[in-house]
Amino acid sequence: MTQESKQISPPRDRTFGEGDWSILSRHWFPIALASEVTERPVAGRLLDIELVIFRAEGRLVVARDLCPHRGMRLSCGWVEQGQIVCPYHGLHFDADGRCTSIPSQPTARLSARLSLTTLPCLERFGLIWTTLSGETEQLPSFEAWDKPDFQQIVCEPLDIAGSSGRQLEGFLDVAHFAWAHTGTFGNRANPVVPQYSVENTDSGLRVVYVSDVSNYGTDQHHRAPADFQWRRTFQVYPPFCASLVVDYPQDKQLWILNAACPMSARRTRLFCPVARNFDLDIPVQAVREWNTRVFNEDRILVENQKPEDLPLDLSLEISIPADRTSVAYRRLLKQMGLSLVYAG
Repeated sequence: MTQESKQISPPRDRTFGEGDWSILSRHWFPIALASEVTERPVAGRLLDIELVIFRAEGRLVVARDLCPHRGMRLSCGWVEQGQIVCPYHGLHFDADGRCTSIPSQPTARLSARLSLTTLPCLERFGLIWTTLSGETEQLPSFEAWDKPDFQQIVCEPLDIAGSSGRQLEGFLDVAHFAWAHTGTFGNRANPVVPQYSVENTDSGLRVVYVSDVSNYGTDQHHRAPADFQWRRTFQVYPPFCASLVVDYPQDKQLWILNAACPMSARRTRLFCPVARNFDLDIPVQAVREWNTRVFNEDRILVENQKPEDLPLDLSLEISIPADRTSVAYRRLLKQMGLSLVYAG
């Protein structure tokens, strides 16, 4: 955290309850693709707080998207000689958030109060991560990102008009494959969910699911032996992040990171880095398009669930044995002190 960093308070128009906002603000979330943060500032949003992301003299900076002079969005400005420039009055701010120039009054004293609210930030897995009030790095594990025999791909973000809790629960759900994903890999003739295990870990949850549901596209199912058992291992990093490792035939693996950014209580921006050690000749854009197709199938479901908030009171919805991951995930969020009740 830079020397001029300031504590961010919950916004007046927050859509999260104050208790939920306080808990969530201590966690790290992705807010942008690292590749899009180049010579121009980028706007982001986290927990109802508007953010600006930019690079200044090689340093990555995340700050409130707010000029302290007259409240202009700095994401509408530009970076010049390693400093971000406010487009309203031309005030310059360096990578530490300090104002270095007031063009209309070049001899004026530069008050320390005239500085940006900067935040801790990290670049990992092709994404920019930040936290609103935490300092300890608490990012998920995603080992395949650093393996030389794996191809690393950052997919396009997907905006979802739904809550991050509902989105992540859908990612963890294994009973919807045959119904929601018939346009990609699902098969309605194979809806049965075998017994599977869920265990608590120091970081959250670990789920191992083995079935004969292919992870190849419907037109590629022939690529796996008829009797092949697909192993899917989920690692849950609460509140809204999880990884999935799919074991393919011949020791091939696909790694998927589902990293949800709660822009507000009912708006989510989903980031999804993937890594794999097979089909490396397929164009990267084809992988991105396939990933978007799969997650768009999920998006339609999330945007049509009621209530929009993920119910942490298990009596509010009826669960079935196939929901054991969902039940464990909801219990975990409740143990964290969350309610996820809309306050907007």
